[in-house]
Amino acid sequence: MSAYTVGEVIAERTVHLTRESLVRYAGASGDFNPIHYRDDVAASVGLPGVLAHGMLTMGIASSVVVAALGDSSKVTDYGVRFTRPVVVDPETGADVTVIAKVGAMDENTARIDLTVKHDETTVLGKAQLRVAL
Repeated sequence: MSAYTVGEVIAERTVHLTRESLVRYAGASGDFNPIHYRDDVAASVGLPGVLAHGMLTMGIASSVVVAALGDSSKVTDYGVRFTRPVVVDPETGADVTVIAKVGAMDENTARIDLTVKHDETTVLGKAQLRVAL
């Protein structure tokens, strides 16, 4: 995809997370903080429940754009602000919805703005990728 229009939605996807997803990610990342898999520990530190890893949420968001591009090497920059946690219910899990829209363009790059939500709440703020055209 090289011909973009500012405002164009280039990708949209909802990813369902389960507690098993969190355990698998912990194994892959090496982040075994128990707030990501134990309700008692999450509650003891004042959290509303077990949380998805922030880097997992960030990775899901970027993967939506990479899938649309078909080439991860086109991503030249990526940044987010973590604004709200993704609480993963032990029975129903959690859905993370990502909408990727062209926010700005110049001669060589496009800025892709991501809207990343869980339960209608934005969980990543100022989520933007810059991609080479």
